[in-house]
Amino acid sequence: MQVTAIDQSKLEQILAKYEGQEGVLISVLQEVQGEFGYVPREAIKNIADALKLFPSQVYGVVTFYAQFYMTPRGRNTIKVCEGTACHVLGATAVLSELKTKLGVAAGETTDDLKFNLESVRCLGTCFLAPVVMINQDYYGKLQPRDVEDILKHYD
Repeated sequence: MQVTAIDQSKLEQILAKYEGQEGVLISVLQEVQGEFGYVPREAIKNIADALKLFPSQVYGVVTFYAQFYMTPRGRNTIKVCEGTACHVLGATAVLSELKTKLGVAAGETTDDLKFNLESVRCLGTCFLAPVVMINQDYYGKLQPRDVEDILKHYD
């Protein structure tokens, strides 16, 4: 399967910036993901060819680093902290409510590509426990009843 004509032209623009450079795979992947919202499986061969790598090398990097995604992502990423403080103070119930409201499990994206739901080990904001981060916004001292109102900000 080939990348569509429009996507191919965007991909070619990105790859042209790195022509002849070595050690730029992660930068290329970051830029590709920035453009498409994920690293399309169909783009891996093009990236490998442009950087004179094997497709398996590109695939290995994409699948090794948690920052890269090979499936479309939602416009808003919800991270629910399940670190010790958040867990003890009710993160599990908040996560459960988010799963119910969004109709997805942790690690999934809603069908309308509006939200990704992720469970993370720590957001470094224990004083706000339990805390949820949506994009760059933090919501702390949450109760399950708060979830619906918070999600309305992202319609």
